[in-house]
Amino acid sequence: MQYKKLLSSAILVAMMPVGQAMATVDASTDAAPTSDSQSAMSAPAPAKVSSGDCSVGFLSRFAAAYREDAEPADPNAPATPRRAMPAPLDSPPFPNSEWQLGGVDAPIGVPDTNSQYPLEKALSCTAFGQWMKNNRIEVFGWINPSANASTSNTSNYPLSYATRPNRLEFNQWVLNIERVPDTVQTDHVDWGFDISNLYGYDYHFTTMKGVFSNQLLNNPAGANEPLTGKIYGDDPMLFYYDLYIPSVAQGMEIRFGRWLSLPDIEAQFSPQNYLVTHSILYTVDPYTQMGVMTTTKLNNQWTVQLGVNGSNDTAIWNSAARPSLQACVRWVSKSNDDMLYPCVNNFNESDYNYNNVQMYVMTWGHRFSQSFHMLTESYYMYGRNVPGFGPGETPGITGSSPLPGKAGEYGIVNYLNFELSPSNMLSFRNEFYNDQKGQRTGFATRYTSHTVGVTHWVSQDLEIRPELRYEHSYDLPAYDEGKKSSQTVALLDAIIHY
Repeated sequence: MQYKKLLSSAILVAMMPVGQAMATVDASTDAAPTSDSQSAMSAPAPAKVSSGDCSVGFLSRFAAAYREDAEPADPNAPATPRRAMPAPLDSPPFPNSEWQLGGVDAPIGVPDTNSQYPLEKALSCTAFGQWMKNNRIEVFGWINPSANASTSNTSNYPLSYATRPNRLEFNQWVLNIERVPDTVQTDHVDWGFDISNLYGYDYHFTTMKGVFSNQLLNNPAGANEPLTGKIYGDDPMLFYYDLYIPSVAQGMEIRFGRWLSLPDIEAQFSPQNYLVTHSILYTVDPYTQMGVMTTTKLNNQWTVQLGVNGSNDTAIWNSAARPSLQACVRWVSKSNDDMLYPCVNNFNESDYNYNNVQMYVMTWGHRFSQSFHMLTESYYMYGRNVPGFGPGETPGITGSSPLPGKAGEYGIVNYLNFELSPSNMLSFRNEFYNDQKGQRTGFATRYTSHTVGVTHWVSQDLEIRPELRYEHSYDLPAYDEGKKSSQTVALLDAIIHY
């Protein structure tokens, strides 16, 4: 029942600008004298409440912020200074304006381009809001419900995150509190931090062992539930401290804490994705790491990253942690039309334990024009001495060997992304995935999936995303808990920023 209450709250928040506008119209009508039409025509309309009007209450300012954000942006607003090549992409409608680079809020030399959302605007009249502004601290978030209609009846997996078929889902309620270091300037050391909390169904995928993981790992799946764990859970998904040192090369950031896995095109947070659902590659690869990560800008073309962590999705204080290396290089062409991002996302010499897979990945981005670009990612992962995956496995029963063995998987995914207008984006995703022994998806088979979706920005505070997806498993039935070889799913979600 809790997700229904949260969804109702989301709808109310989305409707607040409409209610505010209607209230303004009603007030104007009531104030006009009916006996003197000339007076009615000449009487000035009442002034609209502003999100910065400290004479009205918080909720009035909050509603006014939604109304203001629905108005066209100022085309003459000055560009924010930057110490990097021009942004290669337009955001919106794309989820990001920069070429991919994990481990930092934005590439070094790129300014903080986070929008000021309604909550921050409404807080501006308070002492707390002024303190945040003076210290460059931001607070914002979003609510993300979705609905799907599927040809499967019990499970959509390995589709994610909408694994429960034919239902309304409460995916994410996220709150971010952060300070982004100023990496445009080069005259002083700066710092930042991020605390991001996620509540919703999507915690099933983001949970790190040792961080509230009992919600997921200590609760068996309920009747007709495709995933283990409580249906809805909480994950403090990000908590890190950033230190920016401008005197190292052209700038270095050092990150301490828990961060998002570096190389993926896709991301855990819904606004950072081109589509509602995720590729199979993304669904089964690492999500977060914890440790120390350095990102160093050598010049506009080259950035290098080195870090150590406690292995994939494992807290450094947990007994399953294993010291692991991360190493990535990002290259951007001088034309800004191409990007290559090879990564060793996890490397150690330990046997498999909690998600301890070795991962080698490459991403290529190519811009055909300002309104059309492509992203392609491929990887190879494997675990050493994985229990149940050695020789002598019972045919048709994944992980049934009495001996441990190597289990590997590989795949490739391609995105074609089109800007239809400043508020509309079209994206096509096609992928191939081979789970060689079934260790990641539960089925030893090859997969393909094909997805098309649209993102429509109603305003900077509201995104609507319809999507259609078809997928197939080739070597044995892998859909609807092993009953079907193919699956078609139609989805619709909304991202309501606050």
